[in-house]
Amino acid sequence: MLAEHRRKLILSAVRDGSGVHVVELARRFEVSEMTVRRDLDRLARDGKLMRVHGGAVDAAEPPFAEIAVERLDAKRRVGRAAAELVSDGDTVLVDVGTTTLELARALRGRELTVVTSNIAVLEELLPDPLVEVVVLGGVVRRNYLSLVGVLAEDALRQLSADVAFLGASGVREDLSIMDTTMVEVPIKRGMIAAARRTVLLVDAEKFSMQGAVRVCGPEALDAVVTDAPPDEPRVAALVEAGVEVVHA
Repeated sequence: MLAEHRRKLILSAVRDGSGVHVVELARRFEVSEMTVRRDLDRLARDGKLMRVHGGAVDAAEPPFAEIAVERLDAKRRVGRAAAELVSDGDTVLVDVGTTTLELARALRGRELTVVTSNIAVLEELLPDPLVEVVVLGGVVRRNYLSLVGVLAEDALRQLSADVAFLGASGVREDLSIMDTTMVEVPIKRGMIAAARRTVLLVDAEKFSMQGAVRVCGPEALDAVVTDAPPDEPRVAALVEAGVEVVHA
């Protein structure tokens, strides 16, 4: 196989989520891992993907501001319903995402501590003197206004929170919680480990969407807040799995 053709196939695999790891790509195309790394480096130099540890992700991720206005009414309902699960005085972990931003807006005026990797959440809560805001360190993902990397991961290991609110790219048929961005997954898992309760925020559309990387299974969740109807098969399956479902 010619190198140019292989790189086209690799790019397609990364974009559709079927291949993001060097080992997987090497096995699929029957080449060495070093060859795959060179191909990924070339595609990254051309601006077609972004290199991350162990593989690559699609560089064509839409900007935060564009995603924030998609299904905005549903996200607002989910965010407001999630805010009702928070008690005054709680320490709350807030994940990256546009639905979690709507949660933050609903938390304004409350006496809380909010710990976040979401720069948009920081901007939202910064003017509110009642909310103590703690920002995780790390590398800034400018396109999606988030903080990632070992500094953020290490900070989470030092923390204990009452509840973590997570976003996701989709919920798979087997109830795996999925994300499209590999570098965000360790942050999400760190939040799960640091909190006494974990709540997933997903609008109805997310039950028909997926991602490239598995974050966790339903056993890691205490509750899901969604505007999806009760007869949505995956919502019903979550209830059967013992996850509380809060309808927005």
